[in-house]
Amino acid sequence: MSKRNICALVLILASLGCLYPGLVFAMMTIKVGAVVPFVGQLNLYESTQSIIQTIENLFTMQNYLVAWLILLFSVVIPLLKAVILLIVLLFEKHALREQMLKFVSVIGKWSMADVFVVSIFMAYLATHSNEAVSATLHEGFYYFTAYCVLSILGTQLIQLHYDTPTGSTE
Repeated sequence: MSKRNICALVLILASLGCLYPGLVFAMMTIKVGAVVPFVGQLNLYESTQSIIQTIENLFTMQNYLVAWLILLFSVVIPLLKAVILLIVLLFEKHALREQMLKFVSVIGKWSMADVFVVSIFMAYLATHSNEAVSATLHEGFYYFTAYCVLSILGTQLIQLHYDTPTGSTE
């Protein structure tokens, strides 16, 4: 295995290590309140959820399409992508390596995990423009962001033996 693929393997494993806490740890807290004369600050709504809790709540509220889409793009596809990349890296003699990498390239475009992270961050920033609404990012956001970055880097580093112009594997 080339040094480049060893680095890719480490990054893919690290991304998987970040994916689980990114899915189950709290992602963000949203608070909605109001200042009422003579009473002061009232907390009207507060919610802290992880990605998995969000999916469960969407199913409970019968928002099936959104729940399935988040489950597919934030859980299933990232796991499938990681498993395929591990097969490509660990089984160098596998006949379908090139096709599996092409498949990862296709599903990677549909993963949307990175888009999800950016949308959460934008929602976080948008709440700062309204004093009645506030948001706080939690460790789940940072783990999920780390998953996205490490996964992208690991995927970009994967090198098949015939990818190099000189035929070397370094």
